[in-house]
Amino acid sequence: MFRNLLVADSGTGHVEEMVRMLQDIPSFGRAKVNLLHVVQEQSKSQADDHRSNAEQLLNSAIERMALNPNGVNSLVREGDPKQTVLNVAEELSCDLIVMGSRGLGRLQSILANSTSQYVFQLSTRPMLLVRDDLYVRHVNRVMVTVDGTGVGDDAVRVACELVRDIPGGILTGVHVSRQDITPTRGGRTKADEVLDAAVQRARSFGIVLKTFHATGADIGREVCRAAQDTQADLVVIASQDRRPLVARGLVDLDKLLGGSVSDYIRVHAPAPVLLVREAEQN
Repeated sequence: MFRNLLVADSGTGHVEEMVRMLQDIPSFGRAKVNLLHVVQEQSKSQADDHRSNAEQLLNSAIERMALNPNGVNSLVREGDPKQTVLNVAEELSCDLIVMGSRGLGRLQSILANSTSQYVFQLSTRPMLLVRDDLYVRHVNRVMVTVDGTGVGDDAVRVACELVRDIPGGILTGVHVSRQDITPTRGGRTKADEVLDAAVQRARSFGIVLKTFHATGADIGREVCRAAQDTQADLVVIASQDRRPLVARGLVDLDKLLGGSVSDYIRVHAPAPVLLVREAEQN
């Protein structure tokens, strides 16, 4: 599944706790961990002090996460944290970025210059976001959004591969319709077809997928409600948010200020969120 992780650690929040718990899942336990701490560009004397402090912070983080120091690639970089995380993820070809998040809304994130929001918006790689205000639990109950799209199918695959590695793991697939769907003559709806296809997909991985169908105009809110009802320890979602292709350094304001479903879930889900990204189109 994920073989090359980039953990962006600021020394605060619950990222370290999440990584420690993920080590109990064999696929994550075998993954290479790149542990990154970014210090702002400073004068030469300040930079030396900050680099030394950052190295100590990373060493302490490795101990707290119960990682094998010989298997961790510790990185201290200077620069803007937002762009540095993106650059390092590309440089090391990481297949998952793990970051903390303050759970700020879209406008708050822009005004607060949020690193996680910036990376969330511009990265083409899967991300695991761990909000600072969450109680992180061992991952046993996983919920995945099911929408019948290509990237949605990727999210189901990732969730199945994850649960397959968890003894006694439970996987629930949720599909949200914006309005009530009229059944066909056979009594089936489009939602039934989408969920049935996901059940078959999960079965090919040897996983039993429990299904959950909700109806509501606000998809993000319904997904979060389903995560609460199923007591999910981790929420896997397919993110189809459009990212700027020409000016990658600019924030996509219409999405940040608009009705981004994945952004709502990022802020409000009652569990850490694993975003499976749509492939970048050239």
